[in-house]
Amino acid sequence: MKLSCKDGVKAGFPVMLGYFPVAMAFGILSKGNGFNFMETLSFSFILYAGASQFIGVSMLALGAGMGEVVLATLLLNFRHFFMSASLVEKLHHVPNPLKPILGFFVTDEVFSVASFSEGELTSSYLLTLELVSYLSWVTGTCLGFVMGNFFPEVLQISMGIGLYALFVSIIVPEIKKNQKAVVLTLMAGLINTIFRWGLHFPQGWSVVLTIVVVSTLGVVIYRKEAS
Repeated sequence: MKLSCKDGVKAGFPVMLGYFPVAMAFGILSKGNGFNFMETLSFSFILYAGASQFIGVSMLALGAGMGEVVLATLLLNFRHFFMSASLVEKLHHVPNPLKPILGFFVTDEVFSVASFSEGELTSSYLLTLELVSYLSWVTGTCLGFVMGNFFPEVLQISMGIGLYALFVSIIVPEIKKNQKAVVLTLMAGLINTIFRWGLHFPQGWSVVLTIVVVSTLGVVIYRKEAS
């Protein structure tokens, strides 16, 4: 059975419920760090990258350069290239101009829902699922920024805790399934500490280098165990 737009709306509803409060936290955090409404909206409207948005705002607030932020965001979201390619391969007769559009809206949650959907994946289903998720994220960001006007500054800035909550929600399920995730998580924390406080690298570059080093070590470890 081919999946329809109606199926996409149903599948996107749980994602919407999960995205909305996190997007609100981002909007509040962005306002608390001195970004205006259009800058905050642009993060969600153009970048649309969840954790990378929290990191980007935090890095810019700490004085990181634009190059550091862009590189960190690229490395954090590089997996989306593979997710997009995997989903497009499952779609039949998709016009080439539509493929980049479908790829732009892919997130971890969208990829997971689409991958495990029962039925034949269609471009109309996927695009509907993506738009429901995307609009909830953008709307949540706008509402969070507006609500920030009524919150004290200290509470606005404290919304950065949403970043850690987001990462914990990603890491904990992986730790339960695979002990390698524990090792890589601890390695990331240790290496970032060494770069930041031991070698006194700028905050942005310490994050970028940590991603590169830990990702490389992870590939080496997995490859050795697989062979």
